Amino acid sequence: MTPLLSDRPPSGGWTVDDLAALPEDGVRRELIDGVLNVQPSRTDIHQIIAMRVMVALEETCPDDLHVTQAVEARFSKQLSLIPDGLVTTDEAARRGGAHFHPHEIRLAVEIVSPFSETLDRVLKPVLYANAGIPFYWLIESDGGLTVHAYELADGAYRPSGSFTETIELDQPWRIRIPMARLRPRQL
Repeated sequence: MTPLLSDRPPSGGWTVDDLAALPEDGVRRELIDGVLNVQPSRTDIHQIIAMRVMVALEETCPDDLHVTQAVEARFSKQLSLIPDGLVTTDEAARRGGAHFHPHEIRLAVEIVSPFSETLDRVLKPVLYANAGIPFYWLIESDGGLTVHAYELADGAYRPSGSFTETIELDQPWRIRIPMARLRPRQL
C-alpha cells in the first residue's frame, strides 16, 4: 500500500522505502532519523546558482567523476538528504538509479536558503563528514556570492578556502571558476 502524507508518521518513523512509494510530485523530501523534512520549492536565484555551479564543475570534471544536482544521497534506511549539487564517482553514475551512497560521493554542495540555513550550515556538514564525504561546499548568496570550501580531515571538515572573486582549488581536482560566471544578474 502506498503511504499517504498525513499528520501521523508511519510506525517506527519514515524510511527511504516509504519515500520511494510516494508519487513523484516535485516536492523535495529528506529524512533525518526517520523524520520527514519537506522543503518549499527553491527560489529562482537558488536554482540559477545551482545550475551555474554544476555546469562550471562539469566543464573541467575528470572522466572518473560525475557532476549532477539535487539527487538523493542515501545514508541509511532512515537518513536521506538531497544536496543541491553532487560530484560522484563515474562508476556510481553508470549504475543508474535515483540515489547515491556516501562512499560514492566526492563533493556535496549546498546553497543556503532562508528555509535551510541550519540544515546547510550546521547539520548537513556534520552528517556528510560522519559519512566520509571528502569535500563540502557551502554557498552563501545573502549580501553577495561566497563559496566556502571544506575538506575532510580527522572526521570533520576544515576550511580550505572562501571565495568571492575566483574559486581556486586543487581538490577534488584542479578547479578555477570566476565567481562572475556563477552570480545571477539579480545579485
